[in-house]
Amino acid sequence: MPKTAWALLLSATTVSAHAQVPANPQRLDEVAERGKHVMPFHLEKTRHVFNKTERGGLQQVIAKDASDGEQIHLIRQHLSQISERFKKGDFSRQRQIHGDDMPGLAELSSHHQQVTFDYRELPNGAEIEYSTNDATLVNAIHRYFDAQLSDHARHAVGGHGTHHQHQQ
Repeated sequence: MPKTAWALLLSATTVSAHAQVPANPQRLDEVAERGKHVMPFHLEKTRHVFNKTERGGLQQVIAKDASDGEQIHLIRQHLSQISERFKKGDFSRQRQIHGDDMPGLAELSSHHQQVTFDYRELPNGAEIEYSTNDATLVNAIHRYFDAQLSDHARHAVGGHGTHHQHQQ
């Protein structure tokens, strides 16, 4: 096989290995409807970004319009509250949206003391960095992010690489 064809094949395989299959349309509608009762910001005006890292991951919610002060305020308020709840082991809002059997949720809930949940504001939203030295919990965070990407497929994207990407 020529080197160029081999490189293209390897590249396509790598990309597809990281692609997350969206939930079926009915599930996407159900999650969006339940999310309206938990997330104060407008899903159509925002974007969720889930970037897996070596020690966990980075969850961002950003306003599509960087001048939309209302959405930015609501994003910051929500993620700040969520990070504080996570630190206490309270994942009830995620259960309300995604269900009790959401991948990674049981581990994160029962071992929350071993994970840091660092909240930070971004110019157009906010982020929570999940970090741990426990490989089992890193795996739980990654599965949780995959489930988020699947359930929020219309409003979420996966991040790239293993470094922080501050969306602007």
